[in-house]
Amino acid sequence: MSEQGAGAVGLPAGITAVLFDLDGVLTSTAAVHQRAWKKTFDDFLRERDGAGFSPFTESDYLRFVDGRPRYEGVREFLESRQVDLPKGEPDDEPGHGSVHAVGNLKNRLLESIIARDGVTPYPGSVRYLEAVREAGLPIGVVTASANGELVLEKAGLSAFVDVRIDGVVLARDGLRGKPAPDSFLAAAEALGVAPASAAVFEDALAGVQAGRAGAFRHVVGVNRGNQADALVQHGADVVVDDLADLLGGRR
Repeated sequence: MSEQGAGAVGLPAGITAVLFDLDGVLTSTAAVHQRAWKKTFDDFLRERDGAGFSPFTESDYLRFVDGRPRYEGVREFLESRQVDLPKGEPDDEPGHGSVHAVGNLKNRLLESIIARDGVTPYPGSVRYLEAVREAGLPIGVVTASANGELVLEKAGLSAFVDVRIDGVVLARDGLRGKPAPDSFLAAAEALGVAPASAAVFEDALAGVQAGRAGAFRHVVGVNRGNQADALVQHGADVVVDDLADLLGGRR
């Protein structure tokens, strides 16, 4: 891979591989995740606190859930509300009795939304993936979601992906979720590149932190949630509103 290739897609010289988060970077499913989390948590809080409950907000999503593995997101949010649930087991029946049960309830709702509505990739992200493929850069997708394979397939993006590290792989291999860098490091290793030669693309604060913690050469923050300043503060080298912005006149 030539340095000219990296420059053709708006990246610094020396980048030889690119690692993308999925939900909110390549596809609009971050909004679907947020809707599913809101219904799950609001139903839980309404049952617990009654009609006067304090609902789950976009700020809650961005601070406690976005980019994290499913059950970790449940735990982080419930701790923020001083709610203590038993951890439970991964195969707990969806419901409100344990952290795993709440996470499984959210996932069932998410899967039903995807089955009904499908998955839409961002047009600018598709253009960028096409340009990256044309430039000869290998592509990894790194997501905390256990539905990574399904989302990529529904969005028609599977053919672009050389390596996928998702929630299934994290659980199988005992990898820590974002903001720990484990998942990005695993993707770089699978592609045979050093972090110093790879770029990370993230819309979540936890994901940007993971890219920085892994000492990746370049971290691109994708500003889907009106948090450009926060993305920079958490470690993004550059922030764009759309991946196609990196293509300049090629957009």
